[in-house]
Amino acid sequence: MKTILHVDLNNFYASVECMYDPSIRGLPVAVCGDVELRHGIVLAKNYAAKAAGVKTGYTIADAKRACPDLVCVPPHMDRYMRFSAMAKGIYSEYTDRVESFGIDECWLDLGEHGDGVAVADEIRARIKSELGVTASAGVSYNKIFAKMGSDYKKPDATTEITRNNYKELLWRLPISDMMFVGRASERKLRLYGMNTIGDLANADPLLLCRLLGKNGLLLQNFANGIDDSPVCGTYEPPPIKSIGNSTTSPRDLLTEDDIRVTYMALCESVSARLRSHSMKCGTVCIDVRDSSLRVITRQKSLPSPVCTAEELYAAATELHRSGAPRGVRIRTLGVRASSLCPMIGMQMTFFDDETRLKREALSAAADGINARFGDRCVVHGITMVAPELSSFSPSDDRTVAPERFEAYV
Repeated sequence: MKTILHVDLNNFYASVECMYDPSIRGLPVAVCGDVELRHGIVLAKNYAAKAAGVKTGYTIADAKRACPDLVCVPPHMDRYMRFSAMAKGIYSEYTDRVESFGIDECWLDLGEHGDGVAVADEIRARIKSELGVTASAGVSYNKIFAKMGSDYKKPDATTEITRNNYKELLWRLPISDMMFVGRASERKLRLYGMNTIGDLANADPLLLCRLLGKNGLLLQNFANGIDDSPVCGTYEPPPIKSIGNSTTSPRDLLTEDDIRVTYMALCESVSARLRSHSMKCGTVCIDVRDSSLRVITRQKSLPSPVCTAEELYAAATELHRSGAPRGVRIRTLGVRASSLCPMIGMQMTFFDDETRLKREALSAAADGINARFGDRCVVHGITMVAPELSSFSPSDDRTVAPERFEAYV
């Protein structure tokens, strides 16, 4: 039976900041975005801040109200990437199968040999000694339970979840603790009396399928310890589940032109990345966050897979018109492409008319120009209506979590 570890660096961003500035150690610390760029929210916090009521996603003002003594520091991604690389260097000494799950978490496949708990404890000790931060580790026979084991006890602890103890350890936990159960799924499950992971594990499969589709059955399998997904090799990238970008605009989006400009800029970026991976998408999803931070998500399946900005834009704006509230001040927009399939080897369909083929060829030519002379040398004219809205630094929303956009398979 294989042994899988999941190692999670505790309070990673805040811990690294405390390493660079020892004067804030022991104080409630939050790593926060730039207020002037309207990214002024809590990105990470340490346990002292968490104990005072600070939550990830709080605005800085709300965080300060919860904890007046909160120390706010800006993020330094170069530091976090450096520490993450050093941690992976430690992991790679134990196995050549190390798969990242974010910048601060990794799965390790030890194969069928070795004492998983002993290895996890040794890795945690080395991280504390060599990096100066702490880590929690989960040890199990599959990736899901290994991840839940690292979450079970923090900080600086190892938890082993086996075929014999997973019901005792996990089934009594609230349903929200189940990996990949987000807020929307939690609300649906609780409405039908599923309040714990055990309730999910023993629920009627037909009910779960009706409530959550195929993800309901997937989550039930996870709750019962059924997961045979492999740990990717250290130099083997995980399969791409979706490609997306989102942006928080420098000002609220008020007019139709504002919204159209932003969607086109996002669709240009997403479509270029689709083509760079030689992929098309069959589903388009939008995320809309208004000035009160309420989030609305809508998605639609397409008649046939697409990869051009124009087709993504048409789908995104249609979703916005039909699903987003009118007359509200919009803070953030996001576009995601999922149900991905390779371009090469795709069978031609009735929908692959001459216009589409010409558009795809034109997009490929624009990709070549942008690659040679710099991003955004060739753009759609609509983005020039309000260039300050289209000159964003997009965030890569590729993920493998259902409530964080895509089903994990």
